[in-house]
Amino acid sequence: MHIDGIATPGKIIAVHLNYASRAAQRGRTPATPSYFLKPASSLAASGSALERPAGTELLAFEGEVALVIGEPARRVSPADGWRHVASVTAANDFGVYDLRAADKGSNVRSKGGDGFTPLGPALIPAADVAPDGLRVRTWVNGELVQEDTSDTLLFPFGQLVADLSQLMTLETGDVILTGTPAGSSVVLPGDVVEVEVDAPDAAGSPTTGRLVTRITEGTVPFGDFGTKPAVDDLQRVEAWGSEAEHSAAVAAGRATALDAGSRDGADAPSRPADAFELTDELRAQLSSVAVATLSVALRKRGYHDVFIEGVRANHPGDRLVGRARTLRFIPARPDLFAERGGGYNAQKRAFDTVGAGEVLVVDARGERGTGTVGDVLALRAKVRGAAGIVTDGGVRDFDAVAEIGIPVFSQGPHPSVLGRRHVPWETDVTIACGGAAVQPGDVIVGDGDGVIVIPPHLVAEVAEEAAAQDAADAWVAERVAEGEPVDGLFPMDREWRSRYEREAGDR
Repeated sequence: MHIDGIATPGKIIAVHLNYASRAAQRGRTPATPSYFLKPASSLAASGSALERPAGTELLAFEGEVALVIGEPARRVSPADGWRHVASVTAANDFGVYDLRAADKGSNVRSKGGDGFTPLGPALIPAADVAPDGLRVRTWVNGELVQEDTSDTLLFPFGQLVADLSQLMTLETGDVILTGTPAGSSVVLPGDVVEVEVDAPDAAGSPTTGRLVTRITEGTVPFGDFGTKPAVDDLQRVEAWGSEAEHSAAVAAGRATALDAGSRDGADAPSRPADAFELTDELRAQLSSVAVATLSVALRKRGYHDVFIEGVRANHPGDRLVGRARTLRFIPARPDLFAERGGGYNAQKRAFDTVGAGEVLVVDARGERGTGTVGDVLALRAKVRGAAGIVTDGGVRDFDAVAEIGIPVFSQGPHPSVLGRRHVPWETDVTIACGGAAVQPGDVIVGDGDGVIVIPPHLVAEVAEEAAAQDAADAWVAERVAEGEPVDGLFPMDREWRSRYEREAGDR
């Protein structure tokens, strides 16, 4: 079988993660490359149709640079690896997330289907380009969705050839798929995916041309004699690229909504459902009153356990006001951490989706013996406009987080990473933080005294009462500063109250 001058390779070897942009999206950066094999029967030519298998939902594209081996390579050095590449071309490493569980890690069925490895349409001689001067771009229905260059690779082409040649002979015609950048996502029947590899700075700007694949719907169902397709919310989010991308796809009618309880808690609304709005006026009013005063107002209404115990601001003078988004950790356990601790886990999803003016509240079970947020995630929250972060656990990179400038309330610093004590489990559910129940949409207020939780239906009346009380307390403080004794003044008796109301009315 030949595809536009490419002989059927003896081996197709694909790299799991190799672009810094993709590693950041996945939430892990490998120290060394890792690989999987794809069958030659998965090859397809430009212009081919690719069936999304019947009963599946998450067929994803991955535009890549493909290396075609020329002179056989066995135990070559990284410096010599590129010399064994005859040419490069465009590739699309398609995969079905619905089948990832079928052959965990090997990708045999999830990425080995017929037509799942289109190559072409033209070859670029390796001698005509620099290995760090290639660009890969992907379009879906004419929209550019991926673009990156080979100078950002975690593992350069020569290193891949050398690494693989330590154990196997790379033979003439073998193909190495070198990884995909950020932007990989899901395609649907009717979509057209195009991938192009070029060298824009090389003489003549050589290009492979666009590798075109049309997506169609499969009609033959899976039998009962093997693993059947299955998806959960984690697979949906990872396939689409992020929770935000998935949400946008749902809004556009291109994706299935997340299942309540499949990834996050079964009783969890993805966003607060009440009609309360934290207006700019309410936010300003809450920002002007003390947490201690709010606490008194809530206690009058029977709310005695709304203070998040044990947390302090990362530097004095910090205040925060915002609606809660929630993240829950459970106690560490190796099998559960292996299942949900890596990749685009609940922790990363929470920081990647917290909105402007919101406060991310983290249930770390009061366990201060490890960090629950570090500098990168704190920076992500700040860039997204979050009002602050509250965790009843520790903070890693404490000094760096303080310098970022987003208010963070915690039990203090701790250098250990998450997996020492926690598994990131779910987002936007009711949690317990510092002994207080917190629901998504609750209003969180923090100052030097700590952090308090206000149910939305009480915010307006509590804020108004606290503002009035703070004004009265300020007037009392002025009288004390003038030399008045506190007896009868604090709290105000009838005489002092009458004078206060008279003077307040005159202002």
